Amino acid sequence: MNYNLILDRLPNKTPNNNEIRTDFRESIKFELLMQDRRIEEEKKIILAINLYFRNPHIKNSEDLKRLANDIIWFYSCGKTQENNNKQVSNNRKKQIYSYKFDAEYIYAAFMEQYKIDLNRQYLHWWKFKALFSSLSEDVLFSKIMKYRATDLGKIKDKGTKNFYKKMKKIYALPDMRTQEEKESDFACAFL
Repeated sequence: MNYNLILDRLPNKTPNNNEIRTDFRESIKFELLMQDRRIEEEKKIILAINLYFRNPHIKNSEDLKRLANDIIWFYSCGKTQENNNKQVSNNRKKQIYSYKFDAEYIYAAFMEQYKIDLNRQYLHWWKFKALFSSLSEDVLFSKIMKYRATDLGKIKDKGTKNFYKKMKKIYALPDMRTQEEKESDFACAFL
């Protein structure tokens, strides 16, 4: 079932009837956990389950799989698998934000546009995602994401290109790739 943010009550349970922590902070922690290359994949699953569920009942691998699917469903805001596949292919693009490195910009954007103090207020993850994706282009954080997303190769005007190049450098996210990933990406650039 796809939820309608306007018509449906936001869930605090998964389709498998597991009570889940719904605050946006948990899903931000989940995203950061999934991006952490220092943690083994198997350990990430257990950490993610403990992050979202208070007393997870894991008796076998089926329970583990069911809870992992519940997390994916919740993190994806209840979208169907078909919509998730589109989102995954879109997420393979260059990262234009980081909850870790852009925390101040995100906080300021929510304060400026919505008057929401993210440090003090509970906010359901699905509401947070809707507000995040609808930030006005006038807030600094939206401009930063635009700078990062801009393909310099498509800009013909030299002055505009230099401006975006400078902004990309000023607001660049740290390169979190391993040395092997950097070498692989470098090699793929010549294919």
